[in-house]
Amino acid sequence: MAEKKSEDTPLVNLEEKSIEELRALLDELHAEEQRVSYRRRVLHGKIDILRAELVRRLKEERQSGKDVVSPHDIERLIDILANDFRGVSTVDVTEDEDDEQ
Repeated sequence: MAEKKSEDTPLVNLEEKSIEELRALLDELHAEEQRVSYRRRVLHGKIDILRAELVRRLKEERQSGKDVVSPHDIERLIDILANDFRGVSTVDVTEDEDDEQ
């Protein structure tokens, strides 16, 4: 937890930092932004690939006459409709990236 706090501290006491320290912090945050952006693009690529595979399989099942809506899908839809998810993420974005892997 202390490590997370140190990530948030670059913006504390800005007036006490030298111009060089501010530039270094800016460079560091820009590099982090680039890493996050790259990771986001990779994740979107994976999501697109998985969706395409899912759609392909569902089309095959539908063409073979199988029911493409499962009981799990119905339960999931009921949960979605029963909850108020207006803009509220259910994912804890403060978790470490290392925890995901």
